[in-house]
Amino acid sequence: MRTLDDRLVDLSLVELFHQADDVRNLEGGTPGEKVAVVEFLLAICYASGTYPESAARWPAWVDRRDALRPAATWLAERPKDEVWDLFHPVEPLGQNALLAPFLDEHGAGPAQLVIEQVGDYNQFFDHHHLEHPSPLPVAEAFRAMLTQHVYAPAGRARISGKETLGATITNLAATRLGTRIRVIALGASLGETLRLNLAPVPGPPGTLNRTWTAGMERRGFTTKPTGRPVTGPADLHSSLGRSILLRPTRTGEHVDRVLLGAGELLALTDEHLQDAVYTKKADGTVKPLWASATRAVWREAHALYAAVAEARTRSGANDGGTLYRRLALFPAAGMAPEPGQQPARRIELWAVGFVARQTTGIAWVDSTFPFAPGLEARLYLASYRGSAVAEFVAAALLKAAFTAWTVAYPNPKPTDKSDQIARFDVRREHWRATGEPFDLLMEETTLGEDVHASLHEYAVSVATAARRFLAEHLAGLPRNTRGTKTRAAALRRFDTELTMPTAPAELRGETP
Repeated sequence: MRTLDDRLVDLSLVELFHQADDVRNLEGGTPGEKVAVVEFLLAICYASGTYPESAARWPAWVDRRDALRPAATWLAERPKDEVWDLFHPVEPLGQNALLAPFLDEHGAGPAQLVIEQVGDYNQFFDHHHLEHPSPLPVAEAFRAMLTQHVYAPAGRARISGKETLGATITNLAATRLGTRIRVIALGASLGETLRLNLAPVPGPPGTLNRTWTAGMERRGFTTKPTGRPVTGPADLHSSLGRSILLRPTRTGEHVDRVLLGAGELLALTDEHLQDAVYTKKADGTVKPLWASATRAVWREAHALYAAVAEARTRSGANDGGTLYRRLALFPAAGMAPEPGQQPARRIELWAVGFVARQTTGIAWVDSTFPFAPGLEARLYLASYRGSAVAEFVAAALLKAAFTAWTVAYPNPKPTDKSDQIARFDVRREHWRATGEPFDLLMEETTLGEDVHASLHEYAVSVATAARRFLAEHLAGLPRNTRGTKTRAAALRRFDTELTMPTAPAELRGETP
């Protein structure tokens, strides 16, 4: 953990909840690992009864620095027969002890525990790298295990069902957050972050999934199960998405062998997706925002702000039923802050997802968006128009690439078309470079700068950079007549597109 004065410290769970407001954030190797630890801490809060009484009291509860103390007390007073030992023979924390008889013979090296090191989750293929015996420190193994429970993709487990617990233990379903973006509201400290993401509970909080072999009856592995109902938020945030068992080294300081199979399946409803942002797919269906290797999260930022703006303007009482409705419960600032000043309350919306191509993990994606109560309409306008400008510039670059292709290749073979157009396509460079000016646009909006003036500056910056990328790409053409014509035609097409009546007003120097 990193404290507010920027010191790195190690704290026990009890100490962490006592000192949560002195801790700035959690340390972790990946965004997904940090989310997984936050999920575990939220589960403990719910299980201990540490959450706001009602939506109406939530804003004031978020500001209470002592609000998480009950979680620390609950942990310190747990019955002696409740085991929190990662290597307990019967109730290993977060694991399935039923795998113990098979661990030595069928297990793999600890690399199998780390999502980024597994490779293809269809693990019946050749996976020699998973046999590497290099031990993993216990703390890293614990965080990697939590990440597997939360984010692991679908596939086929390396374990043999016939020789272990049953045929369906090989059927790895995508875990709870493995197919969508998770949005977490970040405060100035870890304590505030946890309180921002704890919701009132209308029914029972549910049971903490401390281990597979204690508590509720879980699935077997002889037949494919149906998703079990969620008993409450403590159950949801600590669900065991994988059956995992870890073997410690002789000193107990490292993990040297791992066995991993299918875990729990949950029957989720909208109440279990309180942070989800819904977007429309190309076929018209609506689903929670998902991670993409080709579409950055910031291009959908307006959906987050829209969810808060809608909650603030909707008629009737705000039930605080989603993260965004609760954010709308904070009183709006009487006026926007003066330029350069911080708003009265500053929150970051942190969006995290894991990109997988079929059964192979590709990359973590994450973006952070500023938010201040009362400014959601301005933030929505800036993010929506900013995304529209970037999308239009990208389309203009593609049309310029097509124009360059028609001049450079007057008699192309149909089979060569895609590769030839790709030679002139600089959209990848455009998208890579646009994230930073977009972040600046959102920051200026949060600080009270004029939205339309900031959008004009942003549009000029994005269009200028895109034209430069195109010109640099075209500079490699031969210095002959055809090369000169190709460069001129492509740049002219790009410039013309940005002045079309259909172009966003900001690109034409106008205000929409």
